[in-house]
Amino acid sequence: MDISTNAIEHFGIVAGIFDELGIGKIIDRALPKTRQHKASHSAIIKAMSLNGLGFNESRLYFYSNFFIGLPTESLLGEGISPSNLNDDTLSRTLDAIYDYGPTELFNELALQVMNKMAEETHLLHVDTTNFSMFGKYEGDAPDGTDSIEITFGHAKDNRIDLKRFVLGMVVNQHGVPLFMQSFSGNKSDKKSLPEMIQKLRESVSLDDSSYWVADSAIYSGENLKLLGNDLHWLTRVPENVGAARDLISAELKMIPATDPRYSFHATSLNYGGIAQKAVVFWSQEMQVQKEKTFDKNLQKKLDNALKDLKSLKRQRYACEPDAISAAKKWISDHPLFKFKDLRATSILERAEKKRGRPKKDEARIYQYAIEADIEIDQESVMRERQKLGRFVLASNDLDLDPETMLNYYKGQQVVERGFRFLKDKSFHASEFFLKKEERIEALAMIMVLCLLIYSYAEWKLRRRLKEVGQSVPNQLKKPTQKPTMRWIFQLFMRVTLIIVTEGQHVVSRQIKLSETQDLVLELLGKDCKKYYGFEC
Repeated sequence: MDISTNAIEHFGIVAGIFDELGIGKIIDRALPKTRQHKASHSAIIKAMSLNGLGFNESRLYFYSNFFIGLPTESLLGEGISPSNLNDDTLSRTLDAIYDYGPTELFNELALQVMNKMAEETHLLHVDTTNFSMFGKYEGDAPDGTDSIEITFGHAKDNRIDLKRFVLGMVVNQHGVPLFMQSFSGNKSDKKSLPEMIQKLRESVSLDDSSYWVADSAIYSGENLKLLGNDLHWLTRVPENVGAARDLISAELKMIPATDPRYSFHATSLNYGGIAQKAVVFWSQEMQVQKEKTFDKNLQKKLDNALKDLKSLKRQRYACEPDAISAAKKWISDHPLFKFKDLRATSILERAEKKRGRPKKDEARIYQYAIEADIEIDQESVMRERQKLGRFVLASNDLDLDPETMLNYYKGQQVVERGFRFLKDKSFHASEFFLKKEERIEALAMIMVLCLLIYSYAEWKLRRRLKEVGQSVPNQLKKPTQKPTMRWIFQLFMRVTLIIVTEGQHVVSRQIKLSETQDLVLELLGKDCKKYYGFEC
């Protein structure tokens, strides 16, 4: 009789969600095993998901070492050991994913999630981020491939010295990814955002009541015409659009919102040939944030205005009205300042500019110059301050309530939170150690798959806690029905599975769980419970 002790920790939850979503079956059908290897592509992808959600700083080149001490056979399948999870099997699987199509494979996996969350796709948030790469990446992908190009592009992390690639996602209101696609590092959001919307709409059937929420990069006449009126969209109007600039600067009657931090003014506009409801919002938090920048820039603007004033004073004019007209134009170009003691003075000067002292009989003419000082126009500054916290949202749903628009748009943070998750240093796949662009594309799909498993588990646990009226203690020992899965994973630290075997027969599985751990597994269901020794 043999007794083995393995740290199962939270990996049973990850494996259970992987099984519940039928991910292994879909992968086996899409990427059948063609060689005599013990581990199928589905087992390798499951192993990569476990590795990715390990939150232990393990890196890709320590891949097989990661599974030493874990119940690898229980998690991945009979006969699979850490030695089977090597660079060769990993590379073969990444190549198979690329050959099939990372986006196409992920779409099939996400469809399973959408079937389980049929009523949870009212909001579809679209966004992109990019990942910096430290290799040279000279664009030497084999001819005939459509792989992304690792190249210089818009550096959202301010590392302009590094090449990068772009990752786009569509997530629902709970942050569960429903679509992913990798792009070359120089791909513009103006192109990638509508492209992702079109591709997802072509691949799945969505409820007509769904709203697509995107950042301002999507707001162009060309994109709005492309989206048309077949779907509802909501976005922020960029301030370089004249209509938004005019609304932000206009004197408007703002209505207090239910949330005292906001007020709004509803109107309409037509842009790109699409009739839209536009709402100007004022945000207290944005106001405070922008005031800090405004105050810093005001002194710089004063310094620049004083330099410009010296240049104005050096100018000469044929008559007093011309001088006053030039002064008025100058002040219109510097709206935060006003003149004090403005006057046009006459100056007797040579008719022709020459060097040296003028002669007695030399022709002279009277010209006019500006004499003035400037000061900050406090009334103009006050008016400008009042508009600092303003922004404009627009939608092609003319009946959408302003406060609902605001709440929908604020939900855009769920996709941004997903990107932060992928870039977290404890999520090891956020750093790439691959030379081939094709494998980087494939690994990006694995990263988003990890986010899908994580966010779906979080959504399911929160929903079940609410349904049964239960709660779990948070980090402060206070009850919550909205725990993060990272916290739940931490609650399962040091959970150990003791397996008693006799020959090839498993005699018993023993595990000691707390009341909270028992509750979590009960709510997550049989697919998770089986990994902790429960008979289901």
